[in-house]
Amino acid sequence: MVGSNFIRNNYPMKLLDRIDYEIIRLLRNNARLSNKEIAQKVGLAPSTCLGRVRSLQSSGVLTGFHAEVDPQILGFGLQAMIAVRLKRHSHSEVEAFRAHSLALPEVVQLYHVAGATDFLVHVWVRDSQHLRELAMKSFAARDEVSHMETGLIFEHTRSMDLPPGPDASEDEI
Repeated sequence: MVGSNFIRNNYPMKLLDRIDYEIIRLLRNNARLSNKEIAQKVGLAPSTCLGRVRSLQSSGVLTGFHAEVDPQILGFGLQAMIAVRLKRHSHSEVEAFRAHSLALPEVVQLYHVAGATDFLVHVWVRDSQHLRELAMKSFAARDEVSHMETGLIFEHTRSMDLPPGPDASEDEI
């Protein structure tokens, strides 16, 4: 995984132009677009467009292409966000909790955050009993955890837009 420092140091945001942002927006909305379709939409020759996409990938700006899935169709009737506060914030304990969480098959996203909560853990579970067992056995029972709160997710929607780039004009904001 490429970290933000790598991207910042090796591919400064000022090098991204309007066309790069448009390519990113298009792929974020539909990663299955063909290079020919992207090129047509941004006004580039297909070979030039392919070069830009490859550059965005090799620089770490584009980190992957994903499929959206419906958890209910896969048998996961509940989604929850588990807020976890650690007792101590040593590097080893933070990394241990991170590794443990990511190894759990129910964990679909993990956020290490600042504030009263240290981690937000997005999970998919079959039902409320599955959620209870996961919370109690996989999180509350861990030595490094001091507090945990679980919230049910009624709806999960991801915005397909990007915030305006750093060089955006007032009209684009």
